[in-house]
Amino acid sequence: MTTGKIQVSKTRSFMTVSLIELWERFGFYGMQALIVYFMVQRLGFADERANLVWSACAALIYVAPAIGGWVGDKVLGTKRTMLLGAGILTLGYALMAVPTDNTWFLFSALGVIVVGNGLFKPNAGNLVRKIYDGDDSKIDSAFTIYYMAVNVGSTFSMLLTPWIKDYVNANYGDGFGWHAAFAVCFVGLIVGIGNYMMMRHTLDDYGSEPDLLPVDKSKLAAVLGASLLAVVVSAVILEFEDIARVFVYGAGLVVLGIFIHLIRTSEESERAGLLAALVLTLQSVFFFIFYQQMSTSLALFALRNVDWDFVVMGQHLWTWSPAQFQALNPIWIMVLSPILAWAYAWGGKNNKDLSIAAKFALGFAVVAAGFFIYSVAGEFAVNGKTSSWVMIWGYGAYSLGELLVSGLGLAMIARYVPERMGGFMMGAYFVATGISQYLGGVVANFASVPQGITDPLETLTIYTSLFNKLGFAALGCTLIALAVLPLMRRLTQTHHSHNGSEHVDA
Repeated sequence: MTTGKIQVSKTRSFMTVSLIELWERFGFYGMQALIVYFMVQRLGFADERANLVWSACAALIYVAPAIGGWVGDKVLGTKRTMLLGAGILTLGYALMAVPTDNTWFLFSALGVIVVGNGLFKPNAGNLVRKIYDGDDSKIDSAFTIYYMAVNVGSTFSMLLTPWIKDYVNANYGDGFGWHAAFAVCFVGLIVGIGNYMMMRHTLDDYGSEPDLLPVDKSKLAAVLGASLLAVVVSAVILEFEDIARVFVYGAGLVVLGIFIHLIRTSEESERAGLLAALVLTLQSVFFFIFYQQMSTSLALFALRNVDWDFVVMGQHLWTWSPAQFQALNPIWIMVLSPILAWAYAWGGKNNKDLSIAAKFALGFAVVAAGFFIYSVAGEFAVNGKTSSWVMIWGYGAYSLGELLVSGLGLAMIARYVPERMGGFMMGAYFVATGISQYLGGVVANFASVPQGITDPLETLTIYTSLFNKLGFAALGCTLIALAVLPLMRRLTQTHHSHNGSEHVDA
């Protein structure tokens, strides 16, 4: 809901949310850039275990917002829950900075991050939706710029944390560099929370019903108690692979059941929009299987089969550590986001905007192109090491696809879902994302390298074979997305006619 008379511009309110999201993502992606390497290189995990532990954690990180969105909508308030989540995330990164190799301590710290993210993520996105509620073209544009802000934070952290890790390890030894890098993530959250506290007045006119009331201490205590229990459960899930599998798939079935129940019991005017959101959410599941490769199979490919030197016409430009290649994703997104935001705004003004469903289909097509680029990496390899420029162009296609699918996922919820279900449906979208993150780890394990094999010539064929298969899989998803376009058009027309909108997606 929107409360009271708006005292500040929507742009300033939007910037307040975007900036705390920027710093939150600074912490998250700084940690993500290193976590699989930390488990493989520092803790001695096999590829299979590292991939599945991180993918299970990523799944939990995305499943948790299903509950966090409800807490924001009905219990504590959207703004309060977002701020509480940011505080818990700060604690999680502080625990990651403690210099210990104990796996249970690591899994507990990751559990704290899971809980913090669950409270923060859906409520930040829901605030953006509330700011631009009712304007489809501006919602698409706003969420694309919001997505760019996310990637400003992740770019700097993905470049910074690997460098800090290498520098501290080289000069002080004993593996302290890993924990020094995680400490940077903690500092980023402190800056983000401080900045939000100075700008929070710009959000006075936005929030959910509980934001209008004084804090209910009993409800706050209940949320904190449940959060502590969730940390313990998360640590157990990360330790035991079978439990992780049951939990993730079970969560998916429960949320899908609730989604179907809401569609069946919704008002006729709401049903078409909810069905459209369900179709696009299912497509997002397939996309995030591809997305999860960035922190699993592609990360290990960069470690073992990429020349880390950037060279042009024989001239050496710079050298990256393998973890820093992940920064290519947010760099490309920052380059492409303003272009797409302008295109969406122009299309909206001239009634030539592609539907979200069409954008999803195009996104799968360019993701396929990205994986085919990786699959031919062997053609540019010398002694099993491929050119760093292969990574640049592969990430370029991959990132454009991400913007077209993931970048509009939240906008899709904002466009098709009734406001009264906004927080829960944001959470449901993240649950679908979480399931696919875990599935992405399962897929990445098709390219897991057996311990003891270190020859790049042997590992190269393992990775390129997987990337080629993923390219064809993305092409299959493109064809499916194209096939459902007529259905999506009918659902969108029905949704707009019931909600009094004159605009119909092309």
